[in-house]
Amino acid sequence: MTDTTKKPVEKLDALILGAGFAGLAMLHKMQNKLGMKARVLDKAGGVGGTWYWNRYPGARSDTESWVYCYSFDPALYREWKWTERYPRQAEILAYLEHVADRFDLRRNIRLNALVTSAHWNERSQRWDIETSDGDRFAARYFITGLGLLSAANKPLFPGEETFRGRVLHTGNWPTTPVDFTGKRVGVIGNGSTGVQVVVETSKVAGHLVLFQRTPQYSVPARNHPVDPAFLDGIADNLEAYFDRVRRSATVFAFEEARQGAMEVSADEREAVYEKAWQDGGGFNFMFGTFSDIATNRESNATAADFIRRKIAAVISDPEKREIMTPTDLYARRPLCDNHFYEAIDRENVSVVDVRKAPIVGFTENGIRTADGEIALDYVIFATGFDAVTGNFVRIDIRGRDGLKLRDHWAQGPRAFLGLSAAGFPNMFSLYGPPGPFTNQPPAIEWQAEWVSEAIRYMEEHGLSTMEATREAEQGWLDECIRIEAMTLFGKLDWWVSGANIPGKAKAVSFYMGGFGAYMKHAEACAENGYSGYALAGAQAAAAE
Repeated sequence: MTDTTKKPVEKLDALILGAGFAGLAMLHKMQNKLGMKARVLDKAGGVGGTWYWNRYPGARSDTESWVYCYSFDPALYREWKWTERYPRQAEILAYLEHVADRFDLRRNIRLNALVTSAHWNERSQRWDIETSDGDRFAARYFITGLGLLSAANKPLFPGEETFRGRVLHTGNWPTTPVDFTGKRVGVIGNGSTGVQVVVETSKVAGHLVLFQRTPQYSVPARNHPVDPAFLDGIADNLEAYFDRVRRSATVFAFEEARQGAMEVSADEREAVYEKAWQDGGGFNFMFGTFSDIATNRESNATAADFIRRKIAAVISDPEKREIMTPTDLYARRPLCDNHFYEAIDRENVSVVDVRKAPIVGFTENGIRTADGEIALDYVIFATGFDAVTGNFVRIDIRGRDGLKLRDHWAQGPRAFLGLSAAGFPNMFSLYGPPGPFTNQPPAIEWQAEWVSEAIRYMEEHGLSTMEATREAEQGWLDECIRIEAMTLFGKLDWWVSGANIPGKAKAVSFYMGGFGAYMKHAEACAENGYSGYALAGAQAAAAE
């Protein structure tokens, strides 16, 4: 008997999850380049991806605006004039909204659509996808642009329901402004988001308390207005400029270092660090000074010592200075800031070391630590995300024989090139794990082009499925593990390994070999008839 209560199924060539940088780029390729019937679904009320949700005070990119964007259309690049070196959330969101309008993408975007399940249907050779509202789709290709930093992580503390103030999370910020003027504000967390919140909120708060577990190494951003003529100069030679950017390791605009820190004298090393400190930029400092800061402990120690001395020169209060000075490796995602340590040095800012005085829970009036109660009007969780896999495992994704993605990834993510998991045919994940650790938009755009060309190849050759082999998937994971072992990034517990989520398996989630090397792997795969993939359909059958 047919269930008449269910909504009719909409058949699509491709269903794309997420309306951020990845989803919009992929929709443009499918809709405007391949002429296919595609639809984007997003649970948000607007386009923008992470930039729709992250509206907290001080939110901005820590990548230069002129490479934090698309490059597929010279006219788009020339007409959109970024105003700052490091663009604010509102400017990035406006840019993505402009892209959606300019390329007529909105007609195939459905917002406020929370996908709850996506199951591979062996009989129809399609993905059956459903939303929380009961909308149903059947798509040949299932493409995710979920983002690695979008599933908010909010630790649970007892008594939160009794707190008479307001609790906020940076990853799910209200669309209406929040006024902290004269208020008592607590900030939990001091990653890149926490740093930005503290800088901005400390300017107006009556008193701000930073609850910190691990002190960070951060360097100045040196933000400044962007000259439109500079952007026009890039536009004049756009393809070559972005090809150079993409073939670097980090996909930033700066010149990456080729010399090790211990290959020069102490005086020369100090001068290089000082110039980078004055130029600004976190990735610039880690990868633009010396080539081995992320791989050599001795070299890493020289960079860490330089930053510690800079912190000491800014923070005058001895107690604050001790709490804020990192002592471990300089081997987390490199941060940059707009006067963070100066904000910490303000009289209206206090810092609690939660390693020595852990948070016990909320009270009616604020937060209680092991040292006592701290009265607060607002508590801001800047605790980041269930990174990398969080958004994937929250959806009931099932491949062949009912294989659940959350089970397939129980011990960590595994997918060939970070794009395709074995057992999940015709499913591609833009900037999925374990994929490159880089500036995202140019890398995402390149992957979207790669996926669209793979789909074109399938269509032209009459293929029904394209699926990563288990051998290719394992080989890629082994390569990611091998390369990470050569770096210092895996020596610390932080979000890239899942260490920030209790009970989550620690795993290698990124390819640390650089995007230029990643491109060579993916290009070789395509040039060799998509080696590493099992292809099935009319052409494959004929070959047999």
